[in-house]
Amino acid sequence: MEETKTTSLYYREGSSDKEYHVRLEAKDNGFVVNIAYGRRGSTLSTGTKTHSPVYYDAALLIFERLVREKRAKGYTTGPTGTPYQHTEQAAQVSGLLPQLLNPIEETEVLQLIADPRWAMQEKMDGKRLLLRKEGHRIEGINKKGLVVGVPATVIKTASELGGDFVLDGECIGDHLHAFDLLFLNGEDLRAKSYHHRYVLLLNLLASGLPKHIRIVGCFIDPLDKTSWLHTFKRQKAEGIVFKRLDSPYTPGRPNSGGSQLKHKFVATLSAVVAKVNTQRSVQLRLLNHEGWQIVGNVAIPPNHSIPGVGAIVEVRYLYAYPDGSLFQPVYLGERSDVGVEECVVSQLQFKRVTEDDV
Repeated sequence: MEETKTTSLYYREGSSDKEYHVRLEAKDNGFVVNIAYGRRGSTLSTGTKTHSPVYYDAALLIFERLVREKRAKGYTTGPTGTPYQHTEQAAQVSGLLPQLLNPIEETEVLQLIADPRWAMQEKMDGKRLLLRKEGHRIEGINKKGLVVGVPATVIKTASELGGDFVLDGECIGDHLHAFDLLFLNGEDLRAKSYHHRYVLLLNLLASGLPKHIRIVGCFIDPLDKTSWLHTFKRQKAEGIVFKRLDSPYTPGRPNSGGSQLKHKFVATLSAVVAKVNTQRSVQLRLLNHEGWQIVGNVAIPPNHSIPGVGAIVEVRYLYAYPDGSLFQPVYLGERSDVGVEECVVSQLQFKRVTEDDV
């Protein structure tokens, strides 16, 4: 019998806690097999094992093979996770690009905190996601402007909100943390001020009391910003973002400065895997003006799959040595929304030299 089939599998051992969802469903005149996978509670990666529709029997063979392979690796059925809703437009160009932020140093942070023309928000540690709703069609858009899968919980919440819209935010697990509103009921808001857009965002989300779309707080008063800066540091947040209240929404990243700026409390970078080592680690490389530069190795935790050569990965580290190698690197996962051209040496943050170091 030709029917939709879905299986959710889980693997937990020691610090490893992963989930894997596979779904066989009809598409056009055939069937496809889609997957979602990653660490439990994180924003899952999505993909397909059938790049074009196939006959049902062929799709069923693919589906059953995937389930067998995962079971052989120790995966078992367990509590219902957060299934991802796939879209037929996956990987297609959406026509939208997010506004990207330039980094600033601590000295600039203090200046912007004292300036009431700039709002401050927590920098969420997730995956950048635009959420577009047009009628019954709801889809995600990544930082490259490509259509991507979205957690089913977020889609359900969006469907319960009235009207059409495009939200900008960070997806963490099965929640979207929204901080901007680009379109509302056919009106392009990008030329409006951020203050205007944020008020409309508040009204939109307050009207539906959404469960899986949360609004990111916005602080303007210098005393509030100072207090929340200390709170975010104490809570070990990723960092903070500053947005000029009178600024429009400008897609892309300016060469320098801009109306939206970020300051991270920890250093992170995107790098390309140069080599897979034998002891669950990979060698990393970054681009400089002369070509590729090796910046050391990073261990791959048991709860992550080992990325292949050429994969783009995210790494957190304490600082970089003068030769560019990373001190105390920690592997965070693969990035499908970052291009090779972004994996550059200029991301490196070096240790400040003091008199004790000389």
